[in-house]
Amino acid sequence: MSDPEDTERTAGGVLGQVVGRAKSAVGGLVGNEDLKREGNLQHAQSEAEVLAEREADAAEQREQEATVEEQRAEAAAERDRLQAELEAEERQENIERDEARAEASIAAEANQKKAATETREEMQQRAADAAEQAAMQQRAADAAEAARLEKEAKKAETMADAIDPEEK
Repeated sequence: MSDPEDTERTAGGVLGQVVGRAKSAVGGLVGNEDLKREGNLQHAQSEAEVLAEREADAAEQREQEATVEEQRAEAAAERDRLQAELEAEERQENIERDEARAEASIAAEANQKKAATETREEMQQRAADAAEQAAMQQRAADAAEAARLEKEAKKAETMADAIDPEEK
């Protein structure tokens, strides 16, 4: 004797299934079709609620798994991004280190060439100074020799004049 528009709350879930079966069994035993039908309906509704709750739990589980998988994917993407960033920084540091080495090598080579040029110029200057000194000494020796020869020539002329005075 239940009214379909009755707002009475019935138990749901597993308890509702048990109560629904009990009502259906009692209705069948006493010959009350309304009670039997109400029991069947409560049992079916409770079973549907249990099934819906299980499906909701499964959906929530799948959603949580999807969220975890999404978080894993995001973490993997972040890890890959950070790894790529680290590799890029390492490549940049290697490039900068190589450039610094190349610049240092070029500077060292330039300094060596400059030192070699300065040494060569200094040696050329010393050679030129030595040649000039030798030339000056040679001129002095030549001048001394010329003076000696001139003195000898005057002496010889004086002797020749003494020997033969008429040619004067």
